[in-house]
Amino acid sequence: MEKGIVIFDGYCNFCSRSVLFIIRRDKKGYFTFAASQTPEGQNIIGLYRLGEMAEHSIVLIEHGIVYRKSTAALRIARQLGKGWRLFYVCMIIPRKFRDFIYDLIARSRYRLFGMRDSCFMPEE
Repeated sequence: MEKGIVIFDGYCNFCSRSVLFIIRRDKKGYFTFAASQTPEGQNIIGLYRLGEMAEHSIVLIEHGIVYRKSTAALRIARQLGKGWRLFYVCMIIPRKFRDFIYDLIARSRYRLFGMRDSCFMPEE
């Protein structure tokens, strides 16, 4: 089984908590994680030509396809099982509107949730 790769901002408290949230609910071990600031994250960013965008939003790579922002978040939720996969129905909402809401949260994440002193990377 090919795993989904989640690229996230390792200095963002909200992002780090989100990764822990995913890990606790990913019963199949489908996801692997890389903070965008780590060498592994930078290698993936370069390989997929994600550029600076990867440092400011969540990115999901599945089967070589890159998903960003709200689409990435909803595709992640779909893999978590139980009630979380029901959020995938939000894909019927136009991406422009979903990403607008996503961007509102992303712009305020440091102010609302704080920033880590060091880059977070989940342990095995």
